[in-house]
Amino acid sequence: MLIVAAILAIFVYGMIAAMLGTILPDFSQRFNLTPKQNGNIALVQALGLIAASIFAGPVIDSQGTKAGLLLGLGLAALALLLLPRSSGYGFIALCLLLLGLGGGCIVTGAFALAGSMGGNTARTFNLVNLFFGLGGMATPFIAANLFKKDAEKLCYFAGSVAALTFCFHVVTAMPPATVGYKLSQAGDVVASPVFWLLGAMLFLYVSAEVGVWNWMARHLIAQGISESKALNTLGLGFALGITLGRVAVAPVLTSVAPKFVTLGAAALMVITLLVALRTKDAVVAGIAVFCAGLAMAPVFPTVNSMASEAFPKVQATAMGLCQTFGWTGLAVSSGIIGAIAGGDPKRLKKALLILPLFSVLIVLANLALLGMIK
Repeated sequence: MLIVAAILAIFVYGMIAAMLGTILPDFSQRFNLTPKQNGNIALVQALGLIAASIFAGPVIDSQGTKAGLLLGLGLAALALLLLPRSSGYGFIALCLLLLGLGGGCIVTGAFALAGSMGGNTARTFNLVNLFFGLGGMATPFIAANLFKKDAEKLCYFAGSVAALTFCFHVVTAMPPATVGYKLSQAGDVVASPVFWLLGAMLFLYVSAEVGVWNWMARHLIAQGISESKALNTLGLGFALGITLGRVAVAPVLTSVAPKFVTLGAAALMVITLLVALRTKDAVVAGIAVFCAGLAMAPVFPTVNSMASEAFPKVQATAMGLCQTFGWTGLAVSSGIIGAIAGGDPKRLKKALLILPLFSVLIVLANLALLGMIK
């Protein structure tokens, strides 16, 4: 029951993560939203994730895993069911703020629940996070093939999935609150250099992944690769690489320490991203982007597992605070790349070199961690 609950929660978050990009074209046309308003809506959702990751951990450690998950799923269901009733820009932004808050609680809660089952935490986190990718692929697939890009129907469907998952969690027995938990223990986490290194790795990783999602197709098109091939390289190759990578790394984590897995993954990120940015050949680009997905796959869940194991008395608090760095990367990554590129397609290639640079910095942060954790 616990593993099913964790899988359902992370699947719902995967659907949420892909929701904005799927519904925004329809809502933009309906309410005449400007590009600036679209950007603000995305930023508001990211701010919701950041805020939730700060308070979700203490809520889970002090009140129990169920409290955090029910809060997150409830907020997500409410936001999704309200979105079709939107009257304009302000209401949409409010719903996306609620969706971000809900998503942040769900991610922290799902990892905390998976971690409570014992065993190899890193392996469990990677297998559970596989369903994030499946949820992310389900949203655009359902939108295109079942609802014919009707954003309202998609929101009602996703909201219903979140509501049903909420009900499943209500009747599922979950671990209680951490005995003797005090909010002051969060200070011990923040005072640790391990926390800052793990947080830096998540900031750099999420920034790099978002950079690939938001900019790689445009870069490939600028290199003369057809739009359809560029989009398939991203939507199929990269997404499939991340999904398969989390399956492939699970058996590796039974014999290799998580800190060495993330180190190897970051090193491969440097190589694969450099190849993807340098080639003008569609086949080579497709292989490189797929391999970049494979390399990136274990980083987010494995870093979370290291945070969980480094701070066993306040696992959810540690993971939530580390995820704050990741969601900050989500909020600022595209802005940094866009500012460097300056709207010039020829400068985009140079701007995207920040992705392998971030990967190099992950390697350095990981090297600094080797002597600090098991």
